[in-house]
Amino acid sequence: MMYECWLAEIRGISDRKKRMLRKAFGTGKAVYDSDGACSASMDFFTKKDIEILRQAKQQISPEEVRRAQERLGIRFIPFFSEEYPEKISKTADPPYALYVKGSLPPPGRKAVAIVGARRCTPYGEAMALEYGEELARCGAVVISGMARGIDGAGQRGALNGGGRTYAVLGCGADVCYPREHVGLYADILKSGGILSELPSGAPPLPVHFPRRNRIISALSDVILVMEAEERSGSLITADLALEQGRDVYALPGPATSPTSRGCHRLIAQGAGILLSPRELMEELDIQIVKLCKNKEKSKEENKKVLETTENMVYSCLGLFPKSVNELVAATELSAQELLRILAYMEIKGLVREVSKNYYIKARK
Repeated sequence: MMYECWLAEIRGISDRKKRMLRKAFGTGKAVYDSDGACSASMDFFTKKDIEILRQAKQQISPEEVRRAQERLGIRFIPFFSEEYPEKISKTADPPYALYVKGSLPPPGRKAVAIVGARRCTPYGEAMALEYGEELARCGAVVISGMARGIDGAGQRGALNGGGRTYAVLGCGADVCYPREHVGLYADILKSGGILSELPSGAPPLPVHFPRRNRIISALSDVILVMEAEERSGSLITADLALEQGRDVYALPGPATSPTSRGCHRLIAQGAGILLSPRELMEELDIQIVKLCKNKEKSKEENKKVLETTENMVYSCLGLFPKSVNELVAATELSAQELLRILAYMEIKGLVREVSKNYYIKARK
């Protein structure tokens, strides 16, 4: 297998050509031993390709590549392996190989991608958490890119729900990007997996991310776009999903919010509308198990313990931030009394201050 690893590591030759070359020679070792000498019938292989192949033989050691992967705990899964996901193999441009830490998504489970803006709003983050958690509780796996914002929130929600989630990276599977998600990276590995088409150590270059989106959509049965600007990588994922025959849903938001314009565009073009996790699961025929009802019970219990004044303040809040001035006008409380109640409710985990004097409901 080390010669297959060597062939996969070569930069400058497309995955399509690598697959054709490997099929022509039969094995990675035969390609390595050929020293770039290709028959005249291989008109897909140019002189430049032959030179790249010869340089790779001089510069890349098959033994060192394989040892490095084993040391990092990375599994190498080429396109001809029985482990290679069938969903990916059926796409127009499948990777030559996948590099995997942890496990691959189980083929029999419903897989849902949660994607969206890196610079998301508290509303988008809260909804990504909720959908991720509810889907995981009901047995679906969550696929995303572990990016800042919506991606990370959806995957954290899946972990909170006790489910499995899988991250497709735009860098090597051994590279945690962004760095602040090191905890999420470690938690994903406990029950799911980290995947990449790039070799170990590959940096998170901008050019890598649009291509990794096709893997996210390929692994998923359904794509949920939680928030997206009009020009967004999430819309690339949605377009790829439609090309691959996947269903796409989008979350509506305020008409004035830039991070919802991409979602509204998708809805106008025929994407499904996300109204609630329960309605989504009914549409997808995902069984709603008893665990999904525990959260509703918890909400009722929390509501009962609120005092009358606290309940009034709580009812004025939502997933969109409201200022103290707005809450004063809605509740007719003094600013001093309102801030005291908000501080007490924040300690109890019922509200959250997202910026100075702006509050939202905390998810319970």
